[in-house]
Amino acid sequence: MTRLARHGAALLGAGLWNWHPLPGGDVAQVLLVYLNDGRRVVVKHGPDPVAEAAMLRALGQTGAPVPDVLAVDEDALVLQYLPADGRLSRCWDDLARVLSRVRSGRPDRDNARYGWSADYAFGSVTVRNDWTATWPDFWARQRIGVHLAHVPIDLAHQLENLMRRLPDLLPATPAPCLLHGDLWGGNVLVSGQHVTGLIDPCCYYGHAEVDLATPGVFSQPPAGFYARHGALERGYEARFAIYRLWTALVHLRLFGETYRPMVAQYLNDAGM
Repeated sequence: MTRLARHGAALLGAGLWNWHPLPGGDVAQVLLVYLNDGRRVVVKHGPDPVAEAAMLRALGQTGAPVPDVLAVDEDALVLQYLPADGRLSRCWDDLARVLSRVRSGRPDRDNARYGWSADYAFGSVTVRNDWTATWPDFWARQRIGVHLAHVPIDLAHQLENLMRRLPDLLPATPAPCLLHGDLWGGNVLVSGQHVTGLIDPCCYYGHAEVDLATPGVFSQPPAGFYARHGALERGYEARFAIYRLWTALVHLRLFGETYRPMVAQYLNDAGM
């Protein structure tokens, strides 16, 4: 970790004074680094720092709060340090406001529908983002089918059944909007009653409901969080379960059988 801290400082042309690990870091090293010129910065090493920097910039272009990218190369991402001394339970209204900004982002390719310009990864789990013409096809191939070879065979059969049903459960061509893509509470920095930054993105363009569903994986957003975006369309319960299922599958592959009950619950909630 000291090597990462020194490398981050060098990218800014500064010397290293001190550093310590930040919470999280399950699939990446994240450090708070103190420079000898008095600055504090966050230095992170992950599967693809350059891709992460591009995602943060895309989020920032919508007006959503994100840490400034101070420097980046293939080995490290150096970010602005943002205050994070608050609790998300006091900031759901502000997170809803922030998400309204994020979802204003649109693909910049005329023929683009759902996907992203490159694949990504969570540790050893690849996140496929090939451009796809219809939303059920994107979710079936890029968010469910990619796991079939990596889960027990009985679970793979359930997932295959779900994939066949997706055209009846998901909208065919919802307006593609920018998604954070991994919006659980640990990726939302808050201070007081305000969101200070969205971090650790897994961006792509897709159905706006994905970023509404994902916070409910590890938290319980109040009804007002959803109401801020208008009335949820009929069938949202099954769609939320399908979108949360991807998060559960990623955790199952990264961290093991502890997450099998979560996968089973979302399959049940999706009607499987």
